[in-house]
Amino acid sequence: MTNDQKINYLEMPAKDLKLAEKFYSETFGWTFTWFGDEYLAFNDGDMDGGFFKSELCSSTENGATLIVLFAEDLEGTMEKVLGNGATLVKEIISFPGGRRFQFADPNGNELAVWSDK
Repeated sequence: MTNDQKINYLEMPAKDLKLAEKFYSETFGWTFTWFGDEYLAFNDGDMDGGFFKSELCSSTENGATLIVLFAEDLEGTMEKVLGNGATLVKEIISFPGGRRFQFADPNGNELAVWSDK
């Protein structure tokens, strides 16, 4: 399989880059590399991405693309997400093939987590 023309990198805004690093490392185990004071790169174990310093945030309410993570244990992941400072945007819902919830990270970026269980 080739990586040609596949999603290769994600970037999200963050008012507080240190807060982004703390939340995503403690919640999901992501690793980080700092590039000055304005940019923080991450790796989630498979995909690379980064956070750029910005007063804006990404939410579906303002038309942003929703980044969706997968979890084997949806309830356990939701507990961890909320316990590390995120806020619940949408409760767990069921859909054909699985269930999911949406949250706003401590910087206000909205993401979702889904499970096929």
